[in-house]
Amino acid sequence: MRAVVTGGAGFIGSHLVDHLVEAGDEVIVIDCLAKTSTRYIDHYIQSGEVTFIHANLLSDTWQGILSGVNRVYHMAADPDVRESSIHPQGQLQNTIIATHRVLEAMREYGVREIVFTSTSTVYGEATVIPTPESYTPMEPVSVYGASKLACEALISAYSHSYDMQSWIFRFANIVGSRSGHGIIIDFIRKISDNPDELEILGDGKQIKSYLLVSACIEGILFGAGNAKKRVNFLNIGSEDWINVTAIADIIVSEMGLSHVTYHYTGGSRGWVGDVPQMQLSIDTMKKLGWEPGINSEESIRGAVRSLLAERRFFESER
Repeated sequence: MRAVVTGGAGFIGSHLVDHLVEAGDEVIVIDCLAKTSTRYIDHYIQSGEVTFIHANLLSDTWQGILSGVNRVYHMAADPDVRESSIHPQGQLQNTIIATHRVLEAMREYGVREIVFTSTSTVYGEATVIPTPESYTPMEPVSVYGASKLACEALISAYSHSYDMQSWIFRFANIVGSRSGHGIIIDFIRKISDNPDELEILGDGKQIKSYLLVSACIEGILFGAGNAKKRVNFLNIGSEDWINVTAIADIIVSEMGLSHVTYHYTGGSRGWVGDVPQMQLSIDTMKKLGWEPGINSEESIRGAVRSLLAERRFFESER
């Protein structure tokens, strides 16, 4: 397969590139490197296993690379839910408009398949937990969630209008090595700056589902290989959840500390747009034959260990 991965230098994208290269696919990565670098895919670029295009999807410099491509894995987006409430214009441009431009380029060059990384936040504060793909009404409470839902609608419309097939994956919280944002990174940075006290946004009782990135990638590839509808909506996550204070406890333990005082900012939400409770139903994926094989606590602990090791490695290189 000849595949394009937008955002392929980033967190989830670079892990996907690992798997596609290993499978023998011809891989083209398009990334503007706004919040990352080619650090994780440099060896593929140098070996010729990956073609790298340094481009912003809002520009007109990359579209021709889609000629002869079988599938686009559209991973590029601004993933910061909290930041989306502060700078909503960025979500409009970098998520919705960028996705429309990808779809238009696919239409022009005859690319028929798209895999899109969406999010659990499209459901908003769901009253059915675990939340199935059929849940309604879809009422996002963050600009990030709203922008992803808009992208889902565009992809569905293009799939039906222009003979495309699409796989839209709604993720729980994905964690692991190479991540540049999120609760684990925030806590590690805060504790590194002040080993005596940790600020926790909200009341620490927010409970959510987490999944290690390696399991997420396996789910994406399995779903795209086995779901056969024109438009496929698929949840990916673990089958349990963990609260914020328990995550803090794991990080403190893995950092070898024992006397860290927690300071809670209060309220059930950590920030504007935060969803206090989230767990996805993965029954659709299970019926296809996929299960995560790891729970939320194991995912958090594995991610913390990977990120701490990664942090020590890059600090030693300085």
